[in-house]
Amino acid sequence: MSKYKNDRAFSDYVHKHIALPNIYKSIAWLEVRLKKNYAKYIDMTLGIDYVFVKGDTVKTVQERFREEKYKAFTDFTIRYRRDENKHEDRHESEYFKMKAHYFTYGILDCSKNDISKSSTFLKYAIIDLKKVYEKLDSGDIFISDNGKNKCRIVDGSRIECPVKYNTDGSSSFFPIDILYLVKLWGNDMVVVQKGFL
Repeated sequence: MSKYKNDRAFSDYVHKHIALPNIYKSIAWLEVRLKKNYAKYIDMTLGIDYVFVKGDTVKTVQERFREEKYKAFTDFTIRYRRDENKHEDRHESEYFKMKAHYFTYGILDCSKNDISKSSTFLKYAIIDLKKVYEKLDSGDIFISDNGKNKCRIVDGSRIECPVKYNTDGSSSFFPIDILYLVKLWGNDMVVVQKGFL
């Protein structure tokens, strides 16, 4: 089984068995069942993993889950580029296409190998991406290939996010520190959270 299929299986399992009962149920977001072809299309072209409704409001979501070894981090990560991909039209990753309104990020209480023993998150947050996009568009959050490991606040009012490279060369990503989002712009940057603040 390929790495992608393992990651996809991991994410799907966490979504169904851990995120739905522990996160979405508590805020009354109901998942919309999508046809497989349409779900694949919006994932690949719009960076939307799932669609929910709450009352009359539609909520589009990108999800990312991590194993326990990432519990010390206070950021969530967005895939940036895949420059080594043989298909040139796939070099620009999630950041360039993502239209999801929310980003659900969770750190589990186990490793990927022990996922069937887990039923909860050590930490999770749903970030309001519409507000993050506004900050990226205005330059209040900016991406810098500066060789740093973590985000930092600059000029007392902006977040600098470093580009990070996966060791296998598959892609790059950048972190956005959840603590900094809330420190600079308040709690409304985060819909719900546990363990980050």
